[in-house]
Amino acid sequence: MCASPLEFLRKGPPPPRVAVLPDAVFFSRSIPVQPGATRAEVVSQVGLALESLSPFPLAQLYHGYYWPEGADRALAYASYRRRFTVEQVAAWAGAEYVVPAFASVLGCEVPPATTILLASAEGLTAVHWERGRVPSSVLYEPLPSDAPEPERALARSALLRAAGESTKVIDVAAEPVPLAGGGDRVLSFQAGEVRSTLPPGVADALDIRDKADLDGLARGRRRDMILWRTAIACVLACLLMALAEAGLFATGLWQKARIDKVASQKPTVSHIMDEQELAGRIDELSTKRLLPLEMISVVSPEAAEPKAPPAIQFLRATTSARDTIQIEAQTNNAGEIAGYKAALEQTAGVDRVEIRDQRARDNLVTFTLIVTFKPGAVAPAAS
Repeated sequence: MCASPLEFLRKGPPPPRVAVLPDAVFFSRSIPVQPGATRAEVVSQVGLALESLSPFPLAQLYHGYYWPEGADRALAYASYRRRFTVEQVAAWAGAEYVVPAFASVLGCEVPPATTILLASAEGLTAVHWERGRVPSSVLYEPLPSDAPEPERALARSALLRAAGESTKVIDVAAEPVPLAGGGDRVLSFQAGEVRSTLPPGVADALDIRDKADLDGLARGRRRDMILWRTAIACVLACLLMALAEAGLFATGLWQKARIDKVASQKPTVSHIMDEQELAGRIDELSTKRLLPLEMISVVSPEAAEPKAPPAIQFLRATTSARDTIQIEAQTNNAGEIAGYKAALEQTAGVDRVEIRDQRARDNLVTFTLIVTFKPGAVAPAAS
């Protein structure tokens, strides 16, 4: 079953491609390192030591070394180039690291006087730590894979005696497997119960290939890492855009549902508003009825203060608003109209008084009186 994109991103880059070579073709030595030495100085010391130990010049050797920063010794190892066929060397082209099998346990944390025994199809390898982080010796004993158990026990005992006194022995029968997710240029192995982690500078020094070729491979790895991170960024950007698009689509559906719901409820709301308006009108008519008689009693000539002349007579009165009354009146003395208007304006509760359509005929003056009361000034008469 194919992994999901999220699981693929969570796992990160795949494990590095590592070519693990048999220990039988390598010889190794533990080399003292001066305190405070730089990596360049350690490389020079390793080269001089290998040239003095090998009958072949350094150019004819595949070699590497293990030296953690600050250690007082380095483990150098090499193999004659002609021990490898052209086909074997060609197979290394796709590998990120080419290391001997015993290099897979060099980065593990072990107490002093510890020996790790690595079993392979060709023999046994003993990696012994006398003290510190760098092994003091790496020994190999050829042993066929179908060797009987007594023979394997003898070979094991011989390796342990040759390695030195060991307070702890770890037997590893499983082949070392590179691990993924160690970080950029961090090399990790799992061999049985032993786990080894090698930081970038230390891991690069383990590779036995020509240093010029390794520089080209390093540039290729940097390019691949940039492409990998760019691809991850593009995938994340696509996921974010897809989520944003899905959010917009969901928001559009939600908004459309809201609009449809409002449209479906519009007739009901309109009906409720009409009923509310009608109820308000009924309430207005029932509780705020017109009071024409009460208004007339306030504006009649007898009730006006000060007293108006009694010659003014009301002919007809109408009202269309709760606080306004319109009265058609007549008098045989036109001079009384102005005084009557002034008297009404001084009456309590009256807001405004207007005289309109004043006409005189046969010694009789008719006019229209419009009186506007202050809100609440006119109250219903008691029953």
